[in-house]
Amino acid sequence: MEANYYQATRRLNFSASSLEQDIEADVAVIGGGISGVSAALHLAEKGYKPVLLEAREIGWGASGRNGGQVLPGFGASMHTLTNLVGPSEAKKLWDMSVEAVDLLHARIVRHSIPCDPHIGYLHAALKRRQVRALHREQEELVKIGAPVGRLLEGAELRQRLDSPRYIAALEDKIAGHVHPLNYTLGLALAAQAAGARIFEHARVTQVKHGQSLTLYVDRHKVRAKSLIIAGGAYLNGLEPAINGYVMPVGTYVMATEPRADVPALIPGNEAVADMNFVLDYFRRSVDGRMLFGGRVSYSTLSPPNLRATMLRRAVAVFPQLKDAKVEYAWGGFVDITRNRAPHFGRLARNVLFLQGFSGHGLALTGLAGKLAAEAVVGQAERFDVFARIPHARFPGGQLFRMPALVLATAWFRLRDML
Repeated sequence: MEANYYQATRRLNFSASSLEQDIEADVAVIGGGISGVSAALHLAEKGYKPVLLEAREIGWGASGRNGGQVLPGFGASMHTLTNLVGPSEAKKLWDMSVEAVDLLHARIVRHSIPCDPHIGYLHAALKRRQVRALHREQEELVKIGAPVGRLLEGAELRQRLDSPRYIAALEDKIAGHVHPLNYTLGLALAAQAAGARIFEHARVTQVKHGQSLTLYVDRHKVRAKSLIIAGGAYLNGLEPAINGYVMPVGTYVMATEPRADVPALIPGNEAVADMNFVLDYFRRSVDGRMLFGGRVSYSTLSPPNLRATMLRRAVAVFPQLKDAKVEYAWGGFVDITRNRAPHFGRLARNVLFLQGFSGHGLALTGLAGKLAAEAVVGQAERFDVFARIPHARFPGGQLFRMPALVLATAWFRLRDML
């Protein structure tokens, strides 16, 4: 994979040790993304002694590579969630998703994290059926008492989003964007300062369950009373009981060179995503680049000619970028569920898991870590609201589920084009 713009513009130095001996902990956390680091931070603030184990480096996965869009809500629409859990539970889920955004901004202020936060978001429609879907989403939000933005069309839309591709956009004044790697590193530094022990290059290869848990990390062991699994798309089959409920899907982002015309393309500096199944999402960077994400893949291989491919997608939205130079292009996996709702739960009384954020996790992962920490200390009511969302494995088993998803996505791509 090519160079990552976020790595090139990181403003925080974070260092962690490698695990070099057997250790004990109150709570072990697997995964050094936002959800894992958030859980470690909250546990440490409550007086626990958590140990976080990250197979690579903090923020190496989706938490440090994503499009930077901070969103309330979920990968599943509120209409879908209402059908899954009922209106009262859907309202609780929505309220907690808004709390997740508030929590992110509060942490940025409290811990002085230099991650360039900005509020403002547009959900853009290309077709009339997508405009109708935006109206339905407005109606669902009204039903649960959520704030509803205006639907922008015509000249008003072009003043906010200078693209000929879109015919309408629903504004959201809760959502926004940040530099995700700097945010993740800032949380990790806060967790360390609060007393959490964080180890990088500490891949967990086996978990032995019981009243006391044993985690095997190379030739060393970590013994803990409780465990939070937050590896997302990178668990690699560590826990068979939750295999198949999420699919690792590759998604990609590019950054142009700084350009004088970029501010005029999105004058209000909102983050934007469209409504296609294989969607495009984009925003301005603080240094005047266009950060443009999209396309998906279902293998471990990076797409060929990634820079050229991503630029073509960007030019389809903004013809003004036809002569742009792409300075960075990168990607990684996100963990999606069949219904696009987050998948939280328990494998045992003392083993919790967090996964399935479905591309909607930059804010929600932070709250997820907090909810898991609350559940560990015996306050599980809020965690259980998420745990009650019904889920099913992807069809086809280990061998055929990926081809099945490729075929399904091909159908949705065709639907997008038509």
